[in-house]
Amino acid sequence: MKKLFLCAAILAAFGFLFSASTSEAARPMTLRLGHPMAPGNNVTLGYEKFAELVAEKSKGTMKIAIFGNCQIGSDRVTTEAAQAGTLDLSSSSTPNLASFHPHFMALDLPYVTNPKYQENLYKALDSGELGAYYKKLCNSIGLELLMTSEYGYRSFCTATRAIEKASDFKGLKVRTTDSPVEVAVAKAFGMNPAPIAWGETYTALQQGTVDGEGNTYGLLDAAKHSEVLKYVTDSRHNYSMHFLLMNKAKFDSLKPEQQQILREAAAEALAWERSISPKLEDEALKNFVKNGAKVHNFSDAEFAELYKMTQGVREEFGKQIPAELTKMIADTQK
Repeated sequence: MKKLFLCAAILAAFGFLFSASTSEAARPMTLRLGHPMAPGNNVTLGYEKFAELVAEKSKGTMKIAIFGNCQIGSDRVTTEAAQAGTLDLSSSSTPNLASFHPHFMALDLPYVTNPKYQENLYKALDSGELGAYYKKLCNSIGLELLMTSEYGYRSFCTATRAIEKASDFKGLKVRTTDSPVEVAVAKAFGMNPAPIAWGETYTALQQGTVDGEGNTYGLLDAAKHSEVLKYVTDSRHNYSMHFLLMNKAKFDSLKPEQQQILREAAAEALAWERSISPKLEDEALKNFVKNGAKVHNFSDAEFAELYKMTQGVREEFGKQIPAELTKMIADTQK
């Protein structure tokens, strides 16, 4: 009888362990992604598509939990957390990555890219030396680059007065990130830069702490900044991306098939996001107009003047960027 009880106990224990291990195996692996972008923004929609594709490709065994709109911090906060391994995935704009490594400034230099060569830039990022360079750069700071999310061209918008010619920039107090390039561009235009966290910018505009900011129409509208910004220009002074970054040690610990799922999902989500971004940007500009904003489009001659005004910025920061990286970017503009 004792032997029967012992056998029953052993079988029960094995049954419990098997049940527990089966339950654990059935539970999806959840990766947390923190980003600062507003709901409905092109970057946000791209990450939602990424999460959808990861779940689909993994047949539910992998899940991306998204915390957007600065829920768990700004670009810098979430990227530092991803570096430390306390967060799996972070998204940061390239200007905000400048504090992690100066080479991230390369694409943020004013007027080094032009929308008419955008497809060339995409190709270089997706399958060329430029993309490989950035992947290696991210690895050097403990991060794995999964996606060069489309952000777009930044333009200056103001709440206090119109910018209809180059001299109108002078004296305006404008919100920037901590990026030394952004600060220098503002100064080159004669503005007074005020580095302010993204989550505090709307209030700063409302209270008159700053006169304006430079960003994509899509993000400004999605974040409701179009409610307080009344003057819009198409300065398009720099192109920016949001890098989707993962803690490298965490990525390396995944099975090869899991890594492949993340890469495939990121590539497909990026292609989809790029396809919807132009329409979203156009719709955002229309919303500005509906809210009463006045829009000024610069002529080719005025753009030439803006380019000349920012020449010193390209020269100053170009010294901190390897010639090979500068050439890779220049080669896309042909």
